[in-house]
Amino acid sequence: AAAAGRLRAATIGINPLHALFAAEPRHFSPYSPSSRTWLNWLYIDITAVPGFAEDSAIQALATAAPTAAACAGEFVDYPAVAALKRPVLEALFRRFQVRESDDPLRLAFQEFQLAGGAALADFAVFEALHEHFTTQGMPFSWHAWPEAMRDARSADVAEFARGHADRVDFFEWLQWEADRQLAAAAARGRESGLSLGLYRDLAVGVDPHGADAWADQELIVPGVTIGAPPDPLSRAGQNWGLAPLNPVMLRRRGFAPLVAALRANMRHAGILRIDHVMGLQRLYCIPAGMPATAGAYVSYPFGDVLRLVALESQRNKCAIIGEDLGTVPEGFRETMHAANALSYRVFVFERRGDVSFVPPGDYPELAAASAATHDLATLKGFWLGRDIEWRQALGAYPDEAAAATEIAERRRDRHLILEALAAEGLLPVERFGEFLADDVPAYTAELGEAIHVFLARSRSRLMLVQLEDAAGEIEQANLPGTSDSHPNWRRRLSIQLEELLDGSDMARLSARIGAERRREPPKTNSE
Repeated sequence: AAAAGRLRAATIGINPLHALFAAEPRHFSPYSPSSRTWLNWLYIDITAVPGFAEDSAIQALATAAPTAAACAGEFVDYPAVAALKRPVLEALFRRFQVRESDDPLRLAFQEFQLAGGAALADFAVFEALHEHFTTQGMPFSWHAWPEAMRDARSADVAEFARGHADRVDFFEWLQWEADRQLAAAAARGRESGLSLGLYRDLAVGVDPHGADAWADQELIVPGVTIGAPPDPLSRAGQNWGLAPLNPVMLRRRGFAPLVAALRANMRHAGILRIDHVMGLQRLYCIPAGMPATAGAYVSYPFGDVLRLVALESQRNKCAIIGEDLGTVPEGFRETMHAANALSYRVFVFERRGDVSFVPPGDYPELAAASAATHDLATLKGFWLGRDIEWRQALGAYPDEAAAATEIAERRRDRHLILEALAAEGLLPVERFGEFLADDVPAYTAELGEAIHVFLARSRSRLMLVQLEDAAGEIEQANLPGTSDSHPNWRRRLSIQLEELLDGSDMARLSARIGAERRREPPKTNSE
C-alpha cells in the first residue's frame, strides 16, 4: 500500500478474498469459493497476529525448514503454504485463548462473533465438519457426508458443534483475524494516499460443495451450474462449476442473501468489482452431465437487484465496476450506465467496426480501462501469441485451420496496435519494423509503456495497470476452460513485488500515466 501510494495510485485491485476450503488447499481458485461472505484464511500474515512477536517458540515454528520450500519455486504450492501456516495459527489461537476476559482483543473477538451471528457460526461449523470428514478420507463434497450431517439444522450437526466447540471457535477466530488484518491494510492504504481505497472483487457464484450451499440449500438451484455459451475465446463454451441462486427464493426472501454478500465484500473497500455482472440480469445455466453448449439462460429480477446494488453502494460508500465482458444482453450496458456503475473496458476488445482499435477519446467516461485481465493474455503474451500457443497445445481448436485463422488475425492486430499508437504520437511509423521485423514480433518495455499511456489518455474515470503487464510477464494468471492442464492462480511474478514497485521502470510508467490522467480528457469524435 505504501509503495502504491508513492506511485500516486488511487486504488489497489485484488482478486476475490472469499473463503475457500481450509481442509482442502488444493482447491484454490478465488472465483470458486466455499463462501462469498467470509475470508480466505491463507491470506493472514502470521507475523502480524497478536502474540507472534512475543513468542519465540511460535516464531521458531514459523521459520522451520518447510518455510523455504513453501515460498520457493515458479508456482505457489498452496498445500505447502497451508501446512506451514495452520500449526502456527493454531498455536497463536491457543495463546489467544488464555487472554483475560476483559482483554481488548478478546472483547473485540466477541463483538465480531455477535455481529457475525448465525452466518458466522454456520460457516465455522462447516469448516470443522469438512476438516473432520476430510481427515477420515471421505470425498470432498458435503453431499457425501452422512445424511444427518448434510442438514445444517439437524440435531446431529448441533451436537457435533457442541462437541467440537473449540475447533468451531478456532475457525471463527481465523475470520476475525483475517478481517482485522484487512481493515488494517485498508487503513494503511488510505494513509498512503489511496484515495479510492481497496478495490475488491465479488465472484458470480459459489461452489455447490461449499459452506454457503450447505448452510442455505433452499437458495441454491440443484442439478445445474453456471457457465458461458460458446464465444471466440472458448468455442466449446464454459462450465464454471458454480451454483446459481434460485431467483424465486431470492425474491421471496427480500434479496437478503444478495445484500449480505454485497455488504461483506464492500467492507473495507472503496470499489467493488462484480464478476460477470450480467448475472444480475441472467445466468447461463448448464444441466449436470451436459456439455456447456446445452445450457440456457435463466432470468433474474434485474431492476430490483440493480436498485439494491445501488443502495448498498451508497450506504457503504463503495463504487461499482461491472465486469461486462463476453456475451452482453442488448441494452444492459445502457442500464448499468444509467445507474452510474462503471463498465469494464479492455484494450484488446475495444474495436471499431473495421476491427481497428478505438482511440482514447472514444472510451466511455463511466468505465475502468485496462490493458488486460487475469483471464486474458498479458500484453506481452498477446503480442507474442502465447495464448494461441497454449490453446494449440491443449487442443482447444477444432482444426488446424481455426488456429491458422487466429494466428493471422493476431498478425493483423499487431499492425493495428502500432497504427493506433502512431495516431496518438506514441510510436513513429518509421519504427514499426523494430517490432515486426521479418514478421517475427518483438515485444519491449517501451511498447508496453506506450499502450498504457494510450489507455491513460482515455476518458474513463479509472485506468488500471495489471502487475503482470508492468513486470513484462508473458504468461497469464488464468486460462479459462482449464484446471490442471494450466497452472491457474499459481504462477508467481518473475520479480519480487517490492523490487517491481520501487523500480525505475515502474516510477517512469507511473509518472507518464499520472501526467496523462491530469490532462484534460480528449474529446470524442462527436464533440
